[in-house]
Amino acid sequence: MERTHLSRRILTRTKLEGENERSQIKTMKEAGDIFRIVGIVLLVLFVLAVGVPLVLAAAGVALGIIGILVGLAIAVIKIAIVVAIIYLIIVGIRAVLR
Repeated sequence: MERTHLSRRILTRTKLEGENERSQIKTMKEAGDIFRIVGIVLLVLFVLAVGVPLVLAAAGVALGIIGILVGLAIAVIKIAIVVAIIYLIIVGIRAVLR
């Protein structure tokens, strides 16, 4: 009777270990799929960031558009810095008055 109980326990443990291994293999396959998707997204971003401007530059269109976009980005950054400084000054004055 002791042997039967022990053999059942061993079989149960073996089944659980087999299920854990299958679960780990499934998780590894899912991780592989995620890495594949992330790789594809990064490749698309690279093509958009490098390929499109090269094609447009070859057409002579990109320089004007890129210049306007860079100028606009610089202007937005300057406005954000000015707004942040004004906000800090207002918060500082408010803290001193309290």
